[in-house]
Amino acid sequence: MKENDSNTCDPADCSSCNVASCPSATRSTQENQTDEDTGSKLEKRLSHIKNKIIVMSGKGGVGKSTVAANIAMAAMLKGQSVGLLDVDLHGPSIPTMLGLEGRRMVGDEDGMEPVEIGGLKVMSVGFLLESADSPVVWRGPLKMSVIRQFMEDVKWGELDLLVVDVPPGTGDEPLSVCQLITDLAGAVIVTTPQKVAAVDVRKSISFCNELDIPVLGVIENMSGFACPKCNEVTPIFGAEGGQKMADEMAVSFLGSIPIDPMVVRSGDEGRSFVELAELSPAAQSFRDIIDKIIYKLSDRRGG
Repeated sequence: MKENDSNTCDPADCSSCNVASCPSATRSTQENQTDEDTGSKLEKRLSHIKNKIIVMSGKGGVGKSTVAANIAMAAMLKGQSVGLLDVDLHGPSIPTMLGLEGRRMVGDEDGMEPVEIGGLKVMSVGFLLESADSPVVWRGPLKMSVIRQFMEDVKWGELDLLVVDVPPGTGDEPLSVCQLITDLAGAVIVTTPQKVAAVDVRKSISFCNELDIPVLGVIENMSGFACPKCNEVTPIFGAEGGQKMADEMAVSFLGSIPIDPMVVRSGDEGRSFVELAELSPAAQSFRDIIDKIIYKLSDRRGG
């Protein structure tokens, strides 16, 4: 397209426009520069985190956030410096599980300070809401913007591990995380023993395969009931559904976590289950699982 006599141009085609004052060209240059600055800021912030993993499931109600919170806490208790990012924007349960309800974000021109509990650094949209009853009514583009802000504006500092808890499914939130964190160390997939859960959870593994995200392994949550008196585990929902799915999908099986009444109690009271009931079979399962995850991450980085 050529410039015409009146120094006007076709707004639908900027490819060959040479009008210096063209607002479209100016805006495009400014936007490109902003994108570059934002991208470098995100990369700089994430470069101080050795490993980033995502905890996901294709099915709701499998205890994914409970697993994410206890993986993060178990890793911290093993001497790792850990951050926990809750991007379940419509149902942020991490603040409740860790006893952080009512806490608010503070920050300055350099960014936002994560909320800390015993050395664990936590970020959740729950810290930004006026009350626990406030709904989050956002569309996709705004979700992406908020998730990006959590990553690039939160002062995570030097971390061995960042655990990202995403909502069920393979929609906006998990896709945004995978697009923003270009060096994800892998995904942890959570299921329960029932076939109806495993069918949906398999989609999460396919999602990771399509995006070239390594699957660290599958965790079977609610894998039987652990008697609080004798610690015997009864498979009330069936057995080995997670193991079977992992075998069929050619991924690792990280372990099973039995139902323990203390898991519910600790979450409702905002206390760490792996600390509160350290002798229970479920707590031991969490510790065994985090050992496997740490080993896999160490092996991935060459020791």
